[in-house]
Amino acid sequence: MSDHALPVHALPVHALPVHALPVHALLVVDVQADAVEGDRAVPEAARLLDRTADLIARARSGGALVVHVQNDGQPGAGDEPGTAGWELHHHVDASDTEVVVRKTRDDGFHGTPLGGLLTDSGVRALAICGVMSEMCVQATARTALELGYRVVMPHDAHATHDIPAAPGISDRIPAAAVSRVAEWALGSELEVVAHAADVAFTALPARAA
Repeated sequence: MSDHALPVHALPVHALPVHALPVHALLVVDVQADAVEGDRAVPEAARLLDRTADLIARARSGGALVVHVQNDGQPGAGDEPGTAGWELHHHVDASDTEVVVRKTRDDGFHGTPLGGLLTDSGVRALAICGVMSEMCVQATARTALELGYRVVMPHDAHATHDIPAAPGISDRIPAAAVSRVAEWALGSELEVVAHAADVAFTALPARAA
């Protein structure tokens, strides 16, 4: 039997650990007003904001690096720099362990200082949350995995929109399904945990030393 003909029950599955080993950093991707507030907010935005706020608070108290990744949208976009929609939802405690990294592409590493920041801070393991699951969250996580980081993604701390129906292609795809597929597409090296509360943080290596 060829690989393409394997029955569903024989396909490999991604292990879902109950709790992840501690990580040194938290990347909060594009949690900006345009995506989480008002009519354009992702479904269950209140749940997302509760989970991301919890992650940020625990990362701070654990001495981990907190990176708020902020997208600079094109002119006229909801997240165009300087507009209300571009503003970060969560307060930033600016310090040497909490910073903002601005980007213009889906991938938070592309053309930004993020990679150097993680390297200089001694980060080897990180958690990623935010929006949109299949776009900026997935693109940033994929590069982090390619660079050799251990990456943890809490399932209830990233979100996206429904995919509208496309005649002749598919019915509407619910946002929850899109988010789960975004995780699955990153492969078995990604550590997916069910809840933000399952993510633990530890101090940056230099500080711990």
